Amino acid sequence: MSERLNRLREKMAEHQLDAFIVGAPVEDIFHTHAANRRYLSGFSGSTGWLLISRDQAFIAVDFRYFEQAQQEAPEFTLFQANGGIEKWFASLVGEAELSGKRIGFEAGDISVAAFQSMKKAIETIPPSDRPKLLAAPPIIQDMRAIKEPSEIEALQRAVDVGDRAFSAVAELIEPGCTERQVAWEIEKHARENGAEHLSFPTIVAAGPWGAMPHAQPRDHIIEDGEALVIDMGVIVDGYCSDLTRTIPVGKPDEKFFEIYDIVLTAQRTAEELIRSGMSGEEAHMLAHNVIAEASYGENFGHGLGHGVGLLVHEAPRLARTSKDELRDGMVLTVEPGIYLRGWGGVRIEDQCVLENGKLRVMSRAPKLII
Repeated sequence: MSERLNRLREKMAEHQLDAFIVGAPVEDIFHTHAANRRYLSGFSGSTGWLLISRDQAFIAVDFRYFEQAQQEAPEFTLFQANGGIEKWFASLVGEAELSGKRIGFEAGDISVAAFQSMKKAIETIPPSDRPKLLAAPPIIQDMRAIKEPSEIEALQRAVDVGDRAFSAVAELIEPGCTERQVAWEIEKHARENGAEHLSFPTIVAAGPWGAMPHAQPRDHIIEDGEALVIDMGVIVDGYCSDLTRTIPVGKPDEKFFEIYDIVLTAQRTAEELIRSGMSGEEAHMLAHNVIAEASYGENFGHGLGHGVGLLVHEAPRLARTSKDELRDGMVLTVEPGIYLRGWGGVRIEDQCVLENGKLRVMSRAPKLII
């Protein structure tokens, strides 16, 4: 954690900031705040704040998390935070000796309510000693985009647990199962074999329902010949996996094989040609062009992929409008799809890591089970 704090402090100096605050004003372990906080401190509790200055680091938690914070964030000074932030923030600023200093925060990560509470708190400080609260670029999110070797190892463990859960359940799927049953069996297998949580609610969509990229499982009985889209992910050691496979149940129609082949070709093309230094847009177009040449460009309406780490969706973005630069150490998804209203959809997603300028596929789950 010391190295991460040092990198943050270098970024703070670049932006002329004396301190940086990272918070989670709501109890939500899946929120970006919690990911930033865990990345910098190791603390995995559902609520708490960090205040990091040039030479000090504080973690502010209430009584419920004292012992956990001491164990998980030993490099941080523990500060007792009773009640809302407006009740204790001024005291924390004083203890950190930040009177009159510039305190930054990630503009996209602090809610209006939390910002107003912090402003209310510092208004109790005399004007001459009052610190300034300043919105900053997504400094920590950008740091998180480049994974350390230990993070890549953790992500591979999550990928492996997810792959095994999918593979075990896929072999059991047959006409007569419901979408919800499939989703539950995946979750059960994952949790019994190392998953702490799901990284998002599992998507299981049969037949025409699969034309919606983010369809939710129903009590629909899966019928012979339907294409089944399964999009799933797990969390292991705090890190996420993300996997999508589309499988035919029973005997599929010829349309399935046509669409599947196009999507698989698009994915393989992108995985083979993506290079460090490309923009997210350039990577996206590698797959999009394959699908467009097959006359289905309008049916691939989402981005090719996204970063994965402590959150299942994080930087970089691989999409038509993305200027994000792809760099070694990034872990990202490659997930082209084609969606046809009234028929269904096909999406295939791998989790990959950029190493030595090119992609290495981390996902090992089989891509077509008949």
